[in-house]
Amino acid sequence: MTVEELLTIISGKLIVSCQAGHGHALRDTGTIERMARAAVDGGAVAIRCGGVGGTPDVAAVVSAVKVPVIGLTKIGAEGVFITPTRESALEVVDSGAQIVAADATLRPRPDGLTFADTVDAVHDRGGLVMADCGTLEDGIAAAAAGADIISSTLAGYTENSRRLAGPDLELISELRQALPDVVLIAEGRYHSPEDAARAIALGADSVVVGTAITDPAFITSKFAAAVSGAEGQRV
Repeated sequence: MTVEELLTIISGKLIVSCQAGHGHALRDTGTIERMARAAVDGGAVAIRCGGVGGTPDVAAVVSAVKVPVIGLTKIGAEGVFITPTRESALEVVDSGAQIVAADATLRPRPDGLTFADTVDAVHDRGGLVMADCGTLEDGIAAAAAGADIISSTLAGYTENSRRLAGPDLELISELRQALPDVVLIAEGRYHSPEDAARAIALGADSVVVGTAITDPAFITSKFAAAVSGAEGQRV
């Protein structure tokens, strides 16, 4: 798949992230696979999912859907842990994902290599790279390193990014202004259709939504809080 082909598929469309970490009620590869199929039935034009090796979600989803799959793997839970090494990125490609999502922040990587080293390795294996960024500086550096897609996935989750309750829409504007020709994907706390639409209006080519669609615990908690808060307002 080329970048141009990918852009044709995702431009102005929704990508859904189907993931469930250890301990989550949905932590089951078969469940993730069915979740991805349901998301595609609802209009998702691509799926983002994680899990290689012990949790083979990527390969299962690739086999289950006929849309591009953005694969990743998580190693640890601190620092650079989203597809943090060149080797882990190649494992994602070998699992069948057309695109590899990887931390592209300026923080040191566990294998001592650069983000550009990972990009080159994935390209040599025939895959595309989605750079998970937290700041404008991350995005500019990732584009210079050869990333095919720039995303705001880590906005609000790194030490030097803005901490916001909702999505960092300002970052989408900044990235689009600084990088007018890149494929730009908005991701990170997009919990309403309205915010997703605003990201497109501000220049994102596509939006990734995960928790607000695929996590019943999160969705239930929002309804439960609203119902509990309304109890004292009865007329």
